[in-house]
Amino acid sequence: MFQRPPDGGPYGGPVSKNLDYAQVDYIANPYLTVTVGRFLTPFGIFNERLYPIWIRSLQQDPLILPLSDESSDGAMLRGGFPVNAKANLTYAVYVSAISTVHNNLQSERNVGGRLGVYLPGSRLEVGASWQKLLQDGRTNAFGFYSAWQPQRLPLNMHGEYARSNQGSGYWVDGAYRLSQFRQKAVRRLEFAGRAEQFFSGQIGSDEAEALGLPGANTREGEFGLNYYLHDGLKAVSSYGREFSSNGNFNLWTFGIAYRFMVPLGRAEQ
Repeated sequence: MFQRPPDGGPYGGPVSKNLDYAQVDYIANPYLTVTVGRFLTPFGIFNERLYPIWIRSLQQDPLILPLSDESSDGAMLRGGFPVNAKANLTYAVYVSAISTVHNNLQSERNVGGRLGVYLPGSRLEVGASWQKLLQDGRTNAFGFYSAWQPQRLPLNMHGEYARSNQGSGYWVDGAYRLSQFRQKAVRRLEFAGRAEQFFSGQIGSDEAEALGLPGANTREGEFGLNYYLHDGLKAVSSYGREFSSNGNFNLWTFGIAYRFMVPLGRAEQ
């Protein structure tokens, strides 16, 4: 990724290396999966379901993403079950241990969970999240999320709100795939957009910068165009504009997202 500093100067190319998850899952029954190891924290909807670059439609992270731990080292229980013919309940509860072994393996000691309701008929999901920090200030974070995929349109809509002592904010995005057109080249196009806002919390600008949060109240809009070359490979591009008292900036993104899989063996019939 090449970035230009906010105060100008030449573009740089920082290299980021992270181990986001390395977990072992045990499917205890159709309603419960037990996870141990390093996993994406199930807070809200973006971090766990949209974070991988080959899944997300816009490559920039939402402004509120650092309000909760992105990865946790510990154990998690998760699953779901039908409430009735029209609704399913999903859940995830977890506990994380503190880890300072390496910058790429850090996690905080906390506990939390997420509860959601999915309506298959309308393909709508809404839910809430909570996280309790068990160290330092022992603060709380909570949030709400929604996801919607209409039956008749190739459209994905997501939204999320989060709040903690570090700040609060929301984002809403959508992605529309032109799969209804006959031309093969046109069907591979996808338009995406996001609107978001962040409100500063009870921390200073230096601490906010260390956490990856804006140092002041911030508004941002972003529009993207993606082209799916084939399954697992797509070209991505976007333009965004950030507005805050610290200055207004343009955000450009161009890249290639590639997902590769290596089979470990052949499944026996």
